[in-house]
Amino acid sequence: MGILFNWKIEKVVILPFGALTIFHEDLNRKIKEEFLIVIMGPIFQIIFTFVVYYFSLNDDFLYYSLVILCFNLLPIFPLDGSKLFNLFLNKFISFKISHLILIWVSILSVLFLLLRVKISLIFVLIILCLLVRIIKEVKDHNSLFNRFLLERYLKKYHFLKLKKIHSMNLSRMMRDYGHLFYDGNRYVSERFMLKKRFDFKGRL
Repeated sequence: MGILFNWKIEKVVILPFGALTIFHEDLNRKIKEEFLIVIMGPIFQIIFTFVVYYFSLNDDFLYYSLVILCFNLLPIFPLDGSKLFNLFLNKFISFKISHLILIWVSILSVLFLLLRVKISLIFVLIILCLLVRIIKEVKDHNSLFNRFLLERYLKKYHFLKLKKIHSMNLSRMMRDYGHLFYDGNRYVSERFMLKKRFDFKGRL
């Protein structure tokens, strides 16, 4: 699905709970495209599980595969569930706030698992891998938002929807929308606001 939408695949990382495909793509790609790419992971796993089970009738395989599927759909970064949750948030609230909510939900979900799941070596290993990725995401929060804005400044995106923001606050910008900002007297364009934030060489 990624190849179908011409997304650039950077690498595939093998983790204890499965594989993670990392794309080198704009943060401003369409939400619909990213949704279809993300959802294909769980869909393929469901198809693979029942095809293998049909030929093997192995109940243990079916059980463990479904457990992995359910785990992968938890709203914990970088699992597919977190990506679907973030895309849902992106439809209704700003890019920056969506990312902050995703981080907090990921942390709370990990704490919930630690309290509710029986501790084992593989479980500890998985939790540690998740915590490392979440901590990195916390550190990258501001740079990720700046990248989101810089893409808008350096490239021309054509959005069908326009959102009016009754302030000069760039952190209220959303995916899939162009923006107009109200300065108290008049509306100014998104381009005007981004020019104020970045110099003409594209540096912060």
